[in-house]
Amino acid sequence: MRVIAKKTLKEYFEKNAESKQPLLIWYKEVNIGKWKNNNEMKETFSSLSIIPNERIVFNIKGNKYRIVAKVNFDYQIIWIRFVGTHAEYDKIDATKI
Repeated sequence: MRVIAKKTLKEYFEKNAESKQPLLIWYKEVNIGKWKNNNEMKETFSSLSIIPNERIVFNIKGNKYRIVAKVNFDYQIIWIRFVGTHAEYDKIDATKI
């Protein structure tokens, strides 16, 4: 899948160095993925959550970090909408970002 935008991850891990390695591992896995639907993606990322408005929440590093993304399987694109800690995630409405 094409990830839009890696820059979002980079900006986050430049401010939070501990998150760099787990976020890059996620990025590499998603970048090579060729899933056709949420169920196929869940086979790779078993802890992901599917929420309204075509959003998927990925738990990173044992749920320390979260990524909210919008996915279009037809075009093989994933848009990163949010990157942050679990506590930061709790302060947003993931269905509206």
